[in-house]
Amino acid sequence: MIEGTPRGFRDILPQEALARERISSTVRECFSAHGYLPVETPLLEDRAVLERGCRIQDAPFQLFDSDSNLLVLRPDLTLPIARLVAGRISADELPCRFRYEAPVVREESSLKGQPRQFTQLGVELVGEDGTKAESEVVNLLADALARLGVPAWRIVCGSVSPLTSLLAACSPSAEFSRRVLSYVHESDLVSLDAYVDATPGLAPDQSRALHQVPRLSGDVSVIEKIDQLLSAAGVPEAERGTDALRQLVQNCAPLVRQGRLRFDFSIINSFDYYTGIIFKGYADGIAASLASGGRYDAVLGNLGRPGIAACGFALSMERLQEVLGEQGDSGVATPGVRLSERPLRIAVPKGSLFGDTVDLLQRAGLPVDNLRDPGRKLIVREQDVEYVIVRAQDAPSFVGHGGADCGICGYDSLIEAGYDLLQLVDLRYGGCRFIVAEPAAAKGQAERNYAWRGTVRVATKYPRITQMYYDRIGQQVDIIQLHGNIELGPIVGMTDRIVDITATGTTLRENDLVIVDDVLECSARFFAGPAAYRVDARIRDLAERLSDIAADQNK
Repeated sequence: MIEGTPRGFRDILPQEALARERISSTVRECFSAHGYLPVETPLLEDRAVLERGCRIQDAPFQLFDSDSNLLVLRPDLTLPIARLVAGRISADELPCRFRYEAPVVREESSLKGQPRQFTQLGVELVGEDGTKAESEVVNLLADALARLGVPAWRIVCGSVSPLTSLLAACSPSAEFSRRVLSYVHESDLVSLDAYVDATPGLAPDQSRALHQVPRLSGDVSVIEKIDQLLSAAGVPEAERGTDALRQLVQNCAPLVRQGRLRFDFSIINSFDYYTGIIFKGYADGIAASLASGGRYDAVLGNLGRPGIAACGFALSMERLQEVLGEQGDSGVATPGVRLSERPLRIAVPKGSLFGDTVDLLQRAGLPVDNLRDPGRKLIVREQDVEYVIVRAQDAPSFVGHGGADCGICGYDSLIEAGYDLLQLVDLRYGGCRFIVAEPAAAKGQAERNYAWRGTVRVATKYPRITQMYYDRIGQQVDIIQLHGNIELGPIVGMTDRIVDITATGTTLRENDLVIVDDVLECSARFFAGPAAYRVDARIRDLAERLSDIAADQNK
């Protein structure tokens, strides 16, 4: 038998290669017409050099050369080009406009069906005035999407400045700022709300701004809303970043008039990378962005060239292929499907969460008559809504891959799935508690084993939750994943402890297990795919209604 390619890598046959050439040619002509010149950087980079620019993620493909230098296969093109500019381009050669087309590699779980190699088509503008650079590259992205004929495309913008300036004005500690930025980076707005509410010393206007800024979405009017929130929270006008947003609106006026340029501040992330405006390109029929970019002055500063504005973006070749109706393997596209022309698709969990979920959707004003008794139907259609009935553990996968636009499941399922999803509302039902337990007769044995072994052995159905807990307490853990009868692990001596869900504790008591620590409290959450949320107002409206219902239940 002839072996195939490694997982996440594939051959490209002539028909698809011709389609990629057509796309590449169109994009190249567009970038060249705007004065961008080609550059090429090495496939392998010195990891230590790149990490001076910013922290590197998703770069597992590494090797040592004969000089004992740790090299990395490039995970993107922006960092190598920033390294090139910092070391090779003099001040009198600025501004410089570069374009590129090259493959990059990133790690993806074998369980997610995503490619590990893909091709980026992008530009970098370095040394131009910041506001001019941001406007130029946004308009350039618009031109490229229009020339390609991408269906129903739009560009969604945000900025890291409002949130970072808000934290500078009100954060009680460095740890508070770190946690807030981490929650926003992870798109976990539910945990952000809980953390802000539990933090003493914040003024009401400061708490309100921290809750609302990452949720602001809409047309140019959201810029005024940000100013109002930050003004009330005591953030000086010059530090809010809203002047740059207004300048962007002015310089991209045709896009604004056409409804192609919108704002969404859930888009902000990578705070050690981006320093100003961030933007993404979206289109109907794809569960992820076609393009991503922004301003990243800090990267050049970290590489020894402070005070230089830098802005750029990269298009995904594979996602472009599929959204244009060509063969491709992005793993996130549904070719030929336009979100605006089909019913809103919601992933509904069966099992213990089903009844409460149906009641909640009815209270939110959605039709549920057929959903209450679906029989063996997997998809239930009600007027302008489609309910996709799935296991709670599978709901994140359906939304993450575009099989549904939004969904409901427990927080534990979202953690275990590990997809890039926006967690929007704590629905306050389906509560459960994760605990660490051990045999009562073996009290202290886990600590003794840890002392000589240097690790604790734990049985669980929930490896990611378990790893997060032990990372938090600073202990090394060996996880043995089981799919049932977790309690048997320590009883038969296979593990020291378990991490599992408990409600009444009856099963633990009957098996002579005692709780050692609490890990996590979970309840049902409403979540959405980032692309669907940012292009479909129906999801944002539903999130607001569900949030109001949850707030009423908490009174």
